[in-house]
Parts: sequence; structure tokens; C-alpha cells
Amino acid sequence: MGTHLDSNRLHAPRAVLVLGGSGFIGRHTVAALCASRCRVVIGTRYPSRIDDCLPPDARDCERRRVRFESTLTAAGWGSLLDGIDVVINCVGILRPRGRETYERVHHIAPAALATACFERGRRLIHVSALGLNEPARSGFLTSKRAGEEAIRTSGADCYIVRPSLLDGDGGFGAKWLRRVARWPLHPLPANLAGRVAALDVRDLGEALSRLALRPRNIDCDATDREFDLGGTHLRELSEHLAALRRLHTSRPAWRVPIPDLLARLGSHLCDLIHFSPYSFGHWELLRRDNCPERNRLPELLGRAPRRVGLSDVAVEPVSLLPSAHDASTSIPFPE
Repeated sequence: MGTHLDSNRLHAPRAVLVLGGSGFIGRHTVAALCASRCRVVIGTRYPSRIDDCLPPDARDCERRRVRFESTLTAAGWGSLLDGIDVVINCVGILRPRGRETYERVHHIAPAALATACFERGRRLIHVSALGLNEPARSGFLTSKRAGEEAIRTSGADCYIVRPSLLDGDGGFGAKWLRRVARWPLHPLPANLAGRVAALDVRDLGEALSRLALRPRNIDCDATDREFDLGGTHLRELSEHLAALRRLHTSRPAWRVPIPDLLARLGSHLCDLIHFSPYSFGHWELLRRDNCPERNRLPELLGRAPRRVGLSDVAVEPVSLLPSAHDASTSIPFPE
């Protein structure tokens, strides 16, 4: 059975291990935890190389070396959890590389981590993704779904957090979208429809921090342990790009519809050469809405989320270049 937190630590600052603490989501989570006066421990592959990735007040935080592809048993997580009250898992991969496979990083390692948290009485907060309930073929999505299920059934004091499209400084996908927004032409798959509820990554970091500080509630049911998060505005991808573009210019861009077959082939090519954040998994996700059915971000923050783009003004739709294919819809582009 899982154990409770040590009694002599109940009134001390929470000790929070942030896995992937130097990454896009992780470093904003670290910043929010430091602002809440938690004792933050950063889990990362390269502890000595991350100074430039961290907020200034986090550079003196303890660091622990973690490699998900080789930490595949509960025993392997044992020493990493010493002195820790809460674990926040922000680790994920866009594409496999060597031993870093989807199955290991998104499923087996998080499952082992959840078992270790259950055995030691640690809270686990796992950052997943929206859109996993629909049929999917990509390893990215199926491994994410398997990881969620393993955590859900582990018995641990766990929370699963699923953010929509993320915007903010330093994110791979966010940087690409900001760059594309400035282009005079916006190439978008023609036959994919869906909306996103883009949110500021700083709000996600704050929401994760608040979950880490929540009092333990053993009677909390499963539905209160899963949080779909998004911004307050639902947009198609073309509208999101237009909103980002309006931060720099009032001139609308021209949209270039890409036939669906070419868009799918392009996703496989991007996976093959590791180019851009566009992937086959995202091609599958973007065929449907990628926004929360019940947005719990305002609930966690206790306030309205930050704006992403010019969400308080009307955004002009991008113009359509002529195409032989129907281009009446556009796609979301998740992080």
C-alpha cells in the first residue's frame, strides 16, 4: 500500500521534483513553484547544461539526472524520489530517437513512476495531451493514451493534465507558429477542420504549481483528477495565425490550401527528417477539435487566463488563394 507523507515534512515547504524542468513547460512550472516558495528539484538529462534554460531564481535549485528511456521500473525511480513530496512530469518527445521511443518515454517510464509514487506516497502530476480518446494510429498518440491509462489505474495520488495548443517564449511549436504568422503566405492543409483553445504556457506552469500545492484528498474521485486546460477563445488554426500576425502587422496573409494527401505525406516526411513540429500524430489530431470539453484552467488559476494573440478584437480571416480543392476549413496545430 502507498504511504502518507512523512509527518515531519507536512508543515515544511513542498519539495517538488519537476521532470523535464529545463523544457518549455518545465521551466515555466519551475518559475511558478519558486514564486510559491516551494523547494524545487529539477529532473533533466543534462544537469550541468541547463543554466541558460532556467529562470534566474531557479539556477540554485537541486538537480537530478533522469533518463526516461532507461528508468523503466518502479525500483529505478526509488532514489530519485528521496525527499520529494510531489512529482510533476513534463517530459514528452515529438519524435523517437534511438532508445528514446514513444513506448518507453510516454508509457513504460510514466507507468513505473506512478507505481513508485504509489508505493512511496508521493503525488504525481502528469502532463499529457488533448484528443487521445479518438481512434489513432500514430505511436505518439497511442503511447500517450497507454501512459494515461497506466497512471490512472496505479492507485497513486495522481492528476492528469491535458493542455491545448501552447503559446509562449522558447517553445519549439510556438516559435514555429509565430514565425509562420509573419509570412505573407500561410500554407494550411485544406481538408482538416478543428479548433484550438490556445493558452499561455505561463498559465499552464501556474496551474501545475497550484495542483502541486493542493491538500491531499483521499476521497477525490477520478473525474476531479483529470484537467483539460485551454484559453478562453476557440479558433481555427487560420484564425490563430491571423491573431498572432496582427501583433506585428494589420495586413492579412494569403492562405495556401494544401491537398489532404500532400499534407499527410508531408507529415511523414517531417517525421523522417525531424523537420518542424508538424508530424503524423499531429495530422491525426488536427482532423478534429483540440480544445477542452470542460475548461478547468480558470478554476485552477482563480482568474481569467492570459490572452493569446489579439483575442479581445475581431480578427480578419486570411484570404484564400485559388485551389482546385475545397479549402473552406482549416486546422489546429497543437504543441
